[in-house]
Amino acid sequence: MRSSTAKAPTRIDLAGGWTDVPIFAEKYGGEVVNFAIKIHAEANVSTNEEGMLIANYRSNSRLGSGLGTTGAVNVALLAAIDGGNSGPLEIAEQAYNFEMQLGNIGGRQDQWAAALGGFNHLLFIGDRVEQLPLEPLPSSRNWLTKHLILVDSGIQHVSGEMHKEVWGRFEQGDSQVEEGLLMLRSAAKKMAEGLNRDRRDSVVESLKQVCEGVDLIDEKIHAPFKAVIEPLIEEKRVMAWKAVGAGGGGCAVILSRPSTQDLVKKTCEDAGWKVIDWEFDDDGLVVENK
Repeated sequence: MRSSTAKAPTRIDLAGGWTDVPIFAEKYGGEVVNFAIKIHAEANVSTNEEGMLIANYRSNSRLGSGLGTTGAVNVALLAAIDGGNSGPLEIAEQAYNFEMQLGNIGGRQDQWAAALGGFNHLLFIGDRVEQLPLEPLPSSRNWLTKHLILVDSGIQHVSGEMHKEVWGRFEQGDSQVEEGLLMLRSAAKKMAEGLNRDRRDSVVESLKQVCEGVDLIDEKIHAPFKAVIEPLIEEKRVMAWKAVGAGGGGCAVILSRPSTQDLVKKTCEDAGWKVIDWEFDDDGLVVENK
């Protein structure tokens, strides 16, 4: 009886999300910076004595969190079915195509982060994905570990509905949506430079640019978070923030100022949000056969 188990990480997208979607990438080219975290999806596939396939899968994050859970689940599931015969990027593309067949109109960054792990600076050119070098200094990683707070608002969102509305306006030639998306793509380049050179001012500026671009795309993306986070910015307790994934609920990341983490976390918890512990995942997709 054959059994394969696969584990794939979810991700935090720092800049450039939305621009990985083919409708934009085909016209302008997309650019995203993200990193994988140790909140995983796992899948097990085995055959019983009658030769029937048995598949089980689960994740440590809820659907609709904005952490790319669906992409991680599908990468883990297809990798377990494959049994380690294909490379991680082949599995990533298979998972993306599987979701497209189910009606997904999102991009490819979730599957690539789940397959690769670590930090990723990705270019999306039509249906092609290119990896650019991104090796943050240990000081950059330590700074993010200390100051980047991940929170779950508990507000359910459906990313497909968010995507449908935004891309409908994009196809109609909405100049404001187009301008916002180009700002997000530009923010990814700034984020990569900041992480590679430990330029924390560039990281902060990139996140602020993301917020500005997102508000041009659709103010509903960040609306659920603003009542809690904007006062913290005005009080100079938070340097920058953004919704994770498609927004409109789910998770957000908050870059707190030094010595304000406890107060920021308490404010979020008082608002009914959950603070999520996270760690970097540098392994990406892992497959074990028995």
